[in-house]
Amino acid sequence: YQRRVRKAVVSTQSTGKFIMMKANIQAVSLKITTLKSQGAMANAMKGVTKAMGAMNKQMNMPQMQKIMMEFEKEADMMDMKEDMMNDIIDDVMGAEEDEEESDMLVNQVLDELGLSLNDELNSMPVASGSVGGKEKASKPADADDELQARLDNLRRD
Repeated sequence: YQRRVRKAVVSTQSTGKFIMMKANIQAVSLKITTLKSQGAMANAMKGVTKAMGAMNKQMNMPQMQKIMMEFEKEADMMDMKEDMMNDIIDDVMGAEEDEEESDMLVNQVLDELGLSLNDELNSMPVASGSVGGKEKASKPADADDELQARLDNLRRD
């Protein structure tokens, strides 16, 4: 019985050593992978440093400043012109709105007084500056007759 126990103990010890060796090998493998990654990162940083150096050599800072100042000046001018155009459009649109508001106000006052502006204007006689020299009639039917008469007079001449 003791012999079996000794064999089991030796077997367990050798299995434990194998597990320990496997863990050590995995740790070394992980360290190697980490070192490879760090080396790749160093090479990438080396390339970026070279590229940045080349760009810094190519950049002409006074010229860049001049271009940026000119850009800012042109952008400001464009903003001013846009503001002026917006003001003009607002003024024009505001004038239309003011005219509509004043027409509404006049109509409201006339309605309060019991007058109709269109009725008053249509009932007023208007002198005609045309060939017949006749006064315009207030009724639409008379206006059509007058236009027909004028047309007939022109055809005769």
